[in-house]
Amino acid sequence: MIQVVVLAGLASIAGCSTGSPPAAATSTTAIPAAAGTTAALTTGGKVHLTAYTDNDGPTATVILAGAVGDYGKAQSVNPDGSVNTEHSSQFNLALTRGSFRLDIAALDKEFVAVLGNLAVNTTTCSGTASVHGTVPVVAGSGTGAYRGIGGTFDLTFTLDEVYRTNACSESGAYLSQSIVIAGPGSVSFGATGS
Repeated sequence: MIQVVVLAGLASIAGCSTGSPPAAATSTTAIPAAAGTTAALTTGGKVHLTAYTDNDGPTATVILAGAVGDYGKAQSVNPDGSVNTEHSSQFNLALTRGSFRLDIAALDKEFVAVLGNLAVNTTTCSGTASVHGTVPVVAGSGTGAYRGIGGTFDLTFTLDEVYRTNACSESGAYLSQSIVIAGPGSVSFGATGS
């Protein structure tokens, strides 16, 4: 069965623009921030998240727009911060001004179930799968400008693949893959978390 990022994804990576396989990830360090940009945010609101990758690794590129305007890497992790290659727990968003996590466990379980029944178009040797659901921010996970963040995202995980003609099935090797996790959310900033 294909392992997928769930930022959908998801979901960590060398990215679609480079096309190279993911490096072995051992940390969830945020991307360096511009000077003076780590002050905590005090207002929330509507935000849109997009994470994308071209492989099954634990890392994806992520962009947030709206009440949070930031970018960086997203990585599938366990609650202790270690890398989770099964994408079955949390999605750490390591952004330029800090980080926070999303609890993707329930939606990933649905995604894996859909992949188990993936209908491959044998004429074109391609397949697509998608699930949609609500994903909460992990309480207390915010760092830097995202300390005290809370909220939820209404995300869709989508997989598109093209397979080799001699292995035209979901379990066969793929020629190209896109995993996109995207959707709107609403965040707020309350009591500071750790």
